[in-house]
Amino acid sequence: MKKLFLVRHAKSSWDYPGLTDFERPLSKRGHRDAPIMGKKLKEKNIIPDLIISSPATRAITTARYFAESMDYPMENINIDERLYEAGPADIIAVISDVDDSVHSLMLISHNPGLTEAADQLTGKVIENIVTSAIFSIEFDTDSWKNISKKNAGTGFYEYPKKHI
Repeated sequence: MKKLFLVRHAKSSWDYPGLTDFERPLSKRGHRDAPIMGKKLKEKNIIPDLIISSPATRAITTARYFAESMDYPMENINIDERLYEAGPADIIAVISDVDDSVHSLMLISHNPGLTEAADQLTGKVIENIVTSAIFSIEFDTDSWKNISKKNAGTGFYEYPKKHI
């Protein structure tokens, strides 16, 4: 069994027009929501074996908030360049490259690729994974290379407005 937690980065700020998209920080709401969602996972006794994040500022900041809230070691957060501006095929490739000793994986990335990857992996139409949301999928397989909609089961969808 493999457990995947797809997380969309927290709400970003548009207050700094001189910054590139890659450099955009979190907004006040993002700084509020990300720790809350990390704590929700900890309340469910969920701490992933591995966290992989996009290198964009808003994604890595979200990853750090989640890690801190779940008591996950910051130094164990992996950064994967492929997750910035990633389409669903890129996201699924990152997941497929994970070592099979990892049973639960959190991946922090961006839309629309993240939602489209969830669609492809579940065979369902997920309208939109909102900022700071967690979409979980369980796969009845022992290898990340074998994940597909044929062995996928949806776990849960948690998002900030359910808790704030």
